[in-house]
Amino acid sequence: MQPGPVVPSLGAASFSCPHCGALAHQSWLSVWAKSYPLGIKPNPSTIGNMITSQSSIDRTIKAATMKAESANIAISNVFLSCCFSCKNYSIWLANEFIHPQQKSNLLPHEDMPENVKADFEEAAAIVDRSPRGAAAILRLAIQKLMRDLGEKGKNLNDDIASLVKKGLEPSIQRALDVVRVIGNNAVHPGEIDLKDDRATAITLLNLVNLVVERRISTQKHIDQMFENLPPGAREAIADRDGES
Repeated sequence: MQPGPVVPSLGAASFSCPHCGALAHQSWLSVWAKSYPLGIKPNPSTIGNMITSQSSIDRTIKAATMKAESANIAISNVFLSCCFSCKNYSIWLANEFIHPQQKSNLLPHEDMPENVKADFEEAAAIVDRSPRGAAAILRLAIQKLMRDLGEKGKNLNDDIASLVKKGLEPSIQRALDVVRVIGNNAVHPGEIDLKDDRATAITLLNLVNLVVERRISTQKHIDQMFENLPPGAREAIADRDGES
């Protein structure tokens, strides 16, 4: 089994580069500023391009570091890390990684209903910026999923209880309750604080995929295999079970 990515950490000698994905050595740089000459001001169009263009950001950073000897203002708590593999720079504010924006690589299960998939993708897109927001969206996603599992989709706790009475396996019941409880705490004051807990939010994404796999995908595959049985065999099974 291959090891997972190494999460970027301030001052670390190496981690998985957020630009190229390689586990690579990182060089660290302090940041200094240089005043504009009198009458010269930042160009808003240039700032806009820097925000939207990754290559422009990296070229600007590289140019600034090459001219560091002419800078005379130390910028506290702003740091740069440079990847040995791709030579691109990342930006840190204190110990918070702020650029480039990281995105979750988690994709929705192929059998996830479309309305649930939209919420899953929204949660995955913001999981790095707002784990709490992602958890709240996922709680809404499984409430929508209840309708695809034959429940009302109005009260999540009641829907889970109904599934349990119908024979829901304990592992899936617990997965649903984990997403329900943590999602509730994300929007209401509680004992769980998800403000900076990306790992928990990622786990919730995996749990939603697991529920879809076990309750939708597995059932679909079983139904397909049953329908492929010879008609006589299916009729015999129906007679055995007293079905018309």
